[in-house]
Amino acid sequence: MRMKTFRAPSQTEAYALIKADLGEDAVILSNKMVSDNGSKCCEIVAAIDEIQQTEAKEPTRDIIIDDALKESVGWKHEWGQIKGHLMALLKPQMNLQSLSPRQQLAMEYLEREGVDNDVLLNVFYKLRDNSNLSILRVLEKMASVKPLGADTWNRKMHAFAGPHGSGKTSALIRTALREKAKNQDMSICLVAADGNKGKGRLVLKHYTELSGLAYRELITHEDVAELRREAGKFDMIFIDLPGMSVNNKLEDWLLAHGMEGWNDLAIHLVLNPYYSSEQYQVFAERYKSSKLASVIWTKLDEACTFGAILNMACSSGLPVSALSYGSGLKNSITPATKEMLWRMLFMRQLPGCEN
Repeated sequence: MRMKTFRAPSQTEAYALIKADLGEDAVILSNKMVSDNGSKCCEIVAAIDEIQQTEAKEPTRDIIIDDALKESVGWKHEWGQIKGHLMALLKPQMNLQSLSPRQQLAMEYLEREGVDNDVLLNVFYKLRDNSNLSILRVLEKMASVKPLGADTWNRKMHAFAGPHGSGKTSALIRTALREKAKNQDMSICLVAADGNKGKGRLVLKHYTELSGLAYRELITHEDVAELRREAGKFDMIFIDLPGMSVNNKLEDWLLAHGMEGWNDLAIHLVLNPYYSSEQYQVFAERYKSSKLASVIWTKLDEACTFGAILNMACSSGLPVSALSYGSGLKNSITPATKEMLWRMLFMRQLPGCEN
């Protein structure tokens, strides 16, 4: 077995070095953050069994299939295209004339709002046999909410995850400020866990100083252990997780930092309502985790349609916990309610504009 130590500014870069040097079969023996000339970097010890590497595998049917799937380019995209063709064949069976006029109008509106065909078909089949059934009765079973706040969540730690530019850092600060405004005696800590995001750390630190909140950084394993030790001092802890780029997954990041066993941790996926359907599928896979507990929708004031909120609720099964809008950090995020969802979807009315 050949072992080698790799150092790089980030975990992603370290993995790239391992892949280039030792190949796909390398085994990770250790993964930690260390100090190198005053700067923190990722140190990974990896190994490869050179004897096993040279052995020829028996070309069984399963191995051939596995190799073909690994080496095929864009097979997931191709399956998405096949699924689209199947939905196109099924859609003519969705005869809206079989519905009541009120139901037809609602279905046509949902389609214009960008609701996916598979969701529309699901709604149609439930309405078809009952002309008096309200479409909201159907949608309420397809999209759930769980308002984000200390009084509705029994978790102390709330981590905000999401793609770069989704507004997760702003959503985190807005949520923390809202909780502090509700209870001035509450002890809240903001944690910067994105070691490569200097601006995000500065923003978090700035608002902790202005608002009397605690601030911590979570980069090394020692930082993780220290946060666990002092967690009892705080009523709520909000963690700003790094965005996961190509070939990175949230599950791997949590495992590498020893956070997969934190029972008091809830992760909220922060998204905007104007990504493409393909992007939402990628994000769902990239941020999949047993800790993932809800979806927070941000930049709602920049959206033209809100069908993506219903699409994501149906595909992920996750409740919507908060809705964020506007450029300011105060009074620009609110715990979600079903009424807010339906007002946005059918009236394009943002929270706070009901009257």
